[in-house]
Amino acid sequence: MSDIIAAPSVRSLARQKGIDLKKLARDLGRSTIVREDLLVGAPCSAQSNDAAYWDVDHEQYGLVTEEPMSRFAQLAAGNLAAANASIPQVTHHDRADVSAIEALRAQLKPEAQARGVKLTALAFQIKALACALRDFPRFNASLSPDGKTLILKEYIHIGIAVDTAHGLMVPVIRDADKKGLWHIAAEIGDLAFRAQSRKVRPDEMGGASMTITNLGGIGGMAFTPIVNPPELAILGLTRSEITPVWDGDAFRPVPMIPLDLSYDHRVINGADAARFVSHLAGLLAEPRRMMI
Repeated sequence: MSDIIAAPSVRSLARQKGIDLKKLARDLGRSTIVREDLLVGAPCSAQSNDAAYWDVDHEQYGLVTEEPMSRFAQLAAGNLAAANASIPQVTHHDRADVSAIEALRAQLKPEAQARGVKLTALAFQIKALACALRDFPRFNASLSPDGKTLILKEYIHIGIAVDTAHGLMVPVIRDADKKGLWHIAAEIGDLAFRAQSRKVRPDEMGGASMTITNLGGIGGMAFTPIVNPPELAILGLTRSEITPVWDGDAFRPVPMIPLDLSYDHRVINGADAARFVSHLAGLLAEPRRMMI
């Protein structure tokens, strides 16, 4: 693997850390190296005294087989462990009425087919999150490594977690607040397709204001996603379901989507998280508000 694709800043950091990019690329099984690949310490293992209880002879209990963790999986494990250990995380749960979004998607289906674009619910969710971040700028920020400075961002970029055969990838839709639904929908399809074949470029990764991780296509009612630093929060979505909602006279069936926002409690308090998710739910319930 001779041609390594890496930004100049990534190459500089690799030199500082004494990391051989060619060897790392071989270990990861891809030619594209991003900054996050270098910002990982040793993977979690039983070498730590705190994890000594993992050192168990499992064969004494029955037959076992062994499967080595890929380098990519080890790097991801290190990132997740570090994030979960260093960030005091809380998850706020809510739900949103998506009747209007589904009606609008149905109405726009002929146009979507004519454009050759799949207008998924995720496009609306990304647009709504971008609008919510614009209205709640404290959520569009990062905390400095020493925890003393809050870095407020003028841009709004949304990361989308993509489940691939080689692990989770998070390409980023830049300036999502300035883009229309058709543009966002086209980018989702393109990034998700290229992520499966590891063809997402380094400049299309990193720098997100917040990440969306969507399990709606698989199932589930709720979960607690882990914040992806240096972001301050992550939005988890699961499968929408028909829920009986009282309208004052009777119950009516309403499609509702669960919203799970995990956030860094060092910066975001519970009341602000509740307000943010409530505002986001309002945008999803009335999607035309996000077009204004």
